Amino acid sequence: MKILITGGAGFIGSAVVRLAISQGHEVINLDALTYAACLENLSEVKGNPRYHFEKEDVRNLHELKKIFAKHKPDRIMHLAAESHVDRSIDEPGVFVETNIIGTYNLLQASRSYWEQQGRPSNFRFHHISTDEVFGSLGQDGVFTEDTPYAPNNPYSASKAASDHLVRTWFETFGLPVVLSNCSNNYGPFQFPEKLIPVVILNALAGQPIPVYGTGSNVRDWLYVEDHADALLTVLGSGKIGRSYNIGGENELRNIDLVRMVCAVLDDMRPGPAPYAQSIKLVVDRPGHDQRYAIDPSRIRAELGWRPSVTLAEGLRKTVRWYLENDVWWRSLQSRNGVGQRLGAGL
Repeated sequence: MKILITGGAGFIGSAVVRLAISQGHEVINLDALTYAACLENLSEVKGNPRYHFEKEDVRNLHELKKIFAKHKPDRIMHLAAESHVDRSIDEPGVFVETNIIGTYNLLQASRSYWEQQGRPSNFRFHHISTDEVFGSLGQDGVFTEDTPYAPNNPYSASKAASDHLVRTWFETFGLPVVLSNCSNNYGPFQFPEKLIPVVILNALAGQPIPVYGTGSNVRDWLYVEDHADALLTVLGSGKIGRSYNIGGENELRNIDLVRMVCAVLDDMRPGPAPYAQSIKLVVDRPGHDQRYAIDPSRIRAELGWRPSVTLAEGLRKTVRWYLENDVWWRSLQSRNGVGQRLGAGL
């Protein structure tokens, strides 16, 4: 496949790029290189003749059309998005512009290109989204592909809007789309503002390890390389117009996850005291969803995919990667917002 991947210098996007190149595909990485992007994530594919980079913003429709004409992709994977809930509380307008307007622009550029090419049957537009669009669960139940949307923060609302746009371009204009909604990702190259990197880096620095509220919020954790494999599976084999929930089958309270990371650190890089002693409960974020849980039966039944990395295995891989790649994360610590409490209030 010749795949145009937006946001390919980000955490999940770079994992998709690396895997796609390793599988023999040709990749055009379109990324605006905003604060969370890092081209070092792609050092292993730099110089590969099947890898191309275009520094551009999905909010620029004119330039998007030029890139389509230049590279002539037959698959689109749309991962470019503002994705940090805390930042969406502080700056919701940025999320509206990138996640909604940017998706609209990419859909229009894709539709225009697809129609100019005679509507080729092998063209696909894969929109990558989040389980957060479904809102919050109680103690019971799981998200299915038919769960009604009920977003509770500016980030999830902007992703819900983008999902609706993608479905509309399929129903109204016939654009061949597939969608996927994933649970919380973790793994190597994750930007230092997300929970697991915060735990690792604060522990190593001897700083308090912040946990929102009581730590009772529940998430399903998906190793990023498993997610990349699932995304390429959906891109290649997913049914047009269909959505697929992608989960890690690893549901856990935040406080228990943090304690697991601390235990791995105790084993790999022992400190003067157990790292869990540094856990500090802090004021919760506004609109903090209580629980997410994914029912992944559709992608398992239709496409034969399920995660291969257990949470215990994935956390050990992740902690080891951060211990061995301090040059990477130290270079990001001066970026805007890193190490600061964001989204504490309106």
